[in-house]
Amino acid sequence: MDPRNTLLRPDTEVFVLVGVRLYRDGIVDALRRDPRFRVVGSAASLRTAREELEGLLSAPHVALLDLDLPDGFGAARALREAWPTLAVVALAVRETDDDVVSWAEAGVSGLVSRSASMGQLLAAMAAAVDDQVLCSPAVAGALLRRVASMSSDGVGNDGPPLTRREREIVRLIGNGLTNKQIATALHIELATVKNHVHNILAKLEVGSRREAVAHIRRSVGVA
Repeated sequence: MDPRNTLLRPDTEVFVLVGVRLYRDGIVDALRRDPRFRVVGSAASLRTAREELEGLLSAPHVALLDLDLPDGFGAARALREAWPTLAVVALAVRETDDDVVSWAEAGVSGLVSRSASMGQLLAAMAAAVDDQVLCSPAVAGALLRRVASMSSDGVGNDGPPLTRREREIVRLIGNGLTNKQIATALHIELATVKNHVHNILAKLEVGSRREAVAHIRRSVGVA
């Protein structure tokens, strides 16, 4: 049986947020050819997306969000905060542990890798609407390693609940590195570093990078 026929309710409303017009138009066209979906809008930026979504009578069921948007992880958070019932599916995810975990922490409901087919993209959107996750083994592995890391980091530690990667970033911040320099040093995307910094500040309940470093030094002596 085709899983598309069991995972998705009829007339699922979709909003497409993709920066490149040719790419966006192709996805919208594919969605409109599928009777399960109804495209209620599309945009190239978070600002335009917010304007269009605010003009709708109700939030759509799912939004497809391109990873390469300048807003990146912030866009995912903004959509989830403004429309809590909206399922957000991240498109073109790099299957590294940092990127997968960062998108998960940003609140997305689905992850679609860069190598995914259109059929896999549609299936991931279908699953997200029903609170399910369809993902590659690489993505599943990254999420499981994240859970294991959180568990081990929490044992016998009286300091803040930071992951190993977050502690590493705090150390580099303490050494005076900018986000761009940290991305280069750790061989990860700049947007991923920014997301980690956002999570660090939120976890430590501080307002700046400097305060985060000071907090860690006082509590656990890291950096």
